[in-house]
Amino acid sequence: MATWDLSQTTHHVLICNGGSCMRKGGEEVTVAIRESITRAGLDDVVHTTRTRCNGRCEDACVVIVYPEGIWYENVTPEDADLLVEQHLSKGEPVKSLMTHRFMPGGFARTESARRGILKSEKVKK
Repeated sequence: MATWDLSQTTHHVLICNGGSCMRKGGEEVTVAIRESITRAGLDDVVHTTRTRCNGRCEDACVVIVYPEGIWYENVTPEDADLLVEQHLSKGEPVKSLMTHRFMPGGFARTESARRGILKSEKVKK
């Protein structure tokens, strides 16, 4: 197991590998994004992490990019090159896949994003 030097990292990409995302191709999305990062020569500046559920299961596959705090929905392996080239290389979020963006004061939802429920509204069983 490696211990990566993160001192040059400019972006952290969180790729959901929870149940719903895995059923929608999470493994393939993970591999495609990592391979695209390598092809673009960004291995030293972009770090990826597989996560468990991120709580947006209806948006599967979910990919989150920090430090911008951009949440993407319905990501497919075919979207990997676009995400890497446009967002990670050029710093321009892919608006067609975006659901949320972190802003001062909290997350802003895009017009097309599913609303969801507050955690406090969840029925406890």
